[in-house]
Amino acid sequence: MKRHFLTAIALAPLAVACGSAPPPEPVEPAPAPAPVVTEAPAPPPAPEPTEEEKKKAADLKQLEGERAAWQAALEKERARWTPELRAEATALASKDYPTGKAAITAAMAGKHRKPGNADRDKYRHPLETLELFGFKPNMTVLDIGPGDGWYTELLAPALAKKGKYLATNGDPNGPLEVRSTFYAQRFKGFVDTSSEAYGKVETLLVDSKAPKLDLEGKLDLAMIMRGVHGMVGAGTFGTWLGEIHEALKPTGVLGIEEHRAAEGADPVASAKQGYVPEKWLIEQVEAAGFKLKKKSEINANPKDTKDYPDGVWDLPPTLRRGDTDKDKYLAIGESDRMTLVFVKAPAAKKK
Repeated sequence: MKRHFLTAIALAPLAVACGSAPPPEPVEPAPAPAPVVTEAPAPPPAPEPTEEEKKKAADLKQLEGERAAWQAALEKERARWTPELRAEATALASKDYPTGKAAITAAMAGKHRKPGNADRDKYRHPLETLELFGFKPNMTVLDIGPGDGWYTELLAPALAKKGKYLATNGDPNGPLEVRSTFYAQRFKGFVDTSSEAYGKVETLLVDSKAPKLDLEGKLDLAMIMRGVHGMVGAGTFGTWLGEIHEALKPTGVLGIEEHRAAEGADPVASAKQGYVPEKWLIEQVEAAGFKLKKKSEINANPKDTKDYPDGVWDLPPTLRRGDTDKDKYLAIGESDRMTLVFVKAPAAKKK
């Protein structure tokens, strides 16, 4: 029996080899289930910009265009300053002028003035206006809101020898999307064009929302040339008057030239159009410690109807509406302006 058992064991591999007991076939793994694809929900549509957002975007685009145009004009102006022109400006600013009239007359005739600026003389009467203010070449003068430097061209060289010219400005390094930064850059770019004519200009960085001068008793003359409406619109006119009053010497003068609104107009509403009523302005200044000394109609313009779609800025030199009614606005000329001279009233005597 043992023999038969061993024989069976020995024959088992042979039986497998002969196919009598085939090995089991390999089992294929079950296919993996197909992944479930879920589509992400479509993002909600972007909300329609509000009217305020649209206006902000449009204003920014306009500002970018204005900055590009200014930079191109600045490069052109820099190229205009030849060695000969710089030599002339040096001579102009180095001269010792005997009177304010002589100083301003010489500056008005200077070739350093930007092309086109002298064309404004017939509207702005700078010689007569500064004579009215009592300008002398040895004064310390503050030009509040000098804009593109129209009066700077005249006053900086006239005061360079014996006087001092100061001008307020915003921060040229502020946010680029803010218009006040652009205005500050324009004035700085103008001053930096010529050290010969403007090298002695002292620029005071002032926050227009909270003006502070820190010039107690140092000024002979402070000037606000076509800038009161902006102060009224910003709600800072009273603050400015207080700072000016403190900065003037006891005999100091405040000279104001301003676009004149129709008498009785609401000052806040008219300021948005660039105009301020004269009677109201005089009352405000006198209430701040000044006394009206004299006034003049040298910058008056009866053709100015003061009722334009974009306010005073439709008139030259701005011509905000471009070619639309351009001839009409050029025929009117620059605005109707009051020219006022105030003196610092003496402090009330203590009882």
